[in-house]
Amino acid sequence: MSTGEMVTRYALLLVVLAITILPFLWQLSTSLKSIDEDVYSSTPSFIPEHPTFANYAKVAEVVPVVDYAMNSVVVAALVVGGNILGATMAGYALAKLRFRGSKLVLGALLATLILPGEATIIAQYVTVRSLGLTDTLLGVALPGMIGMINVLLMRAAFTAIPDELEMAAKVDGANAWQRLVHVNLPGVRGMLSVISIFAFIGAWDDFLWPLIVLTDPENLTLTVGLQYLSGTFTNNPRLIAAGTMISFVPIVVVFAVLQRYFFRGVEEGAIKG
Repeated sequence: MSTGEMVTRYALLLVVLAITILPFLWQLSTSLKSIDEDVYSSTPSFIPEHPTFANYAKVAEVVPVVDYAMNSVVVAALVVGGNILGATMAGYALAKLRFRGSKLVLGALLATLILPGEATIIAQYVTVRSLGLTDTLLGVALPGMIGMINVLLMRAAFTAIPDELEMAAKVDGANAWQRLVHVNLPGVRGMLSVISIFAFIGAWDDFLWPLIVLTDPENLTLTVGLQYLSGTFTNNPRLIAAGTMISFVPIVVVFAVLQRYFFRGVEEGAIKG
C-alpha cells in the first residue's frame, strides 16, 4: 500500500469517527454543564466550564429512572433469551436438517425482511391484545423475541460448520438435539454474541412499540419514560442530555462484555478452525 493510499484511508476513518463520536461527546458535554453555562452559545465548547452531575440527580428526582430501567432490563432479557433460543434452533434446522419445504421457509424469512416494521405493527397489536398481553412487559417483548435477521445469521453460522462433523455425530447415534448442543453450538458462540447484542440494542432502544402497548406509567420502559423530560424541561436541554446518557450506559456495558465474541462472530463467522 502506498503512502497516499494509507493517508486517504486514515483520513476517511477519521471522518467516519468524527461523524459517529462527535454527537455522543456533545450530549455528554451538555449533560455535565451547569445551569449557568449557555448551551446555545455561538461559540460552543465541548469542555464544560463547571462540570456537575446535578443534572443526573435532577433526572432521578423527577423520573423514576431505576423503575423504568428495570422494566427495560426485563424486556431486553426476554428478547435476548428468545432470540438466543429461537434463532439458534431455527437457524440449525434450516442449515443442517433436511425437511420438505425448507427452501420455502427460507424464502418466507427473506421476504419478511423487505417489510418495514410499521407495516406489521397493527397486526402485532391485534395479536398481543387477543392474547391479553397489552400493558404488560411480556407484550412489549413478544414481537421481538425472535428476529428473522437473527435466524438468517445463525443459519449462516451453522452452514459454515463442516457437514462431516454432523455426519460423524449421526454415525455415533447422536440425535438432532445432541448434535446441536454438543457438536454445532460450541462453534457459533461468536454469532450468538452478535445476535445478543443486536437483540439487546433493539429492545433497549425501542420506543414506538412500547409507547403503543403500555398505558400504565409504572410499566413504562426507560426510553418511553425519559420522554417526560422533553415535556417537563423543554427549555433545559442539559437534563434531556443527561437522560440520554443514562439510557446509553447499559448498551456500552453489554457491548464491553461481549465485544471479543462479537468481533469473532463478525470476522470469522463464529467458526473454529
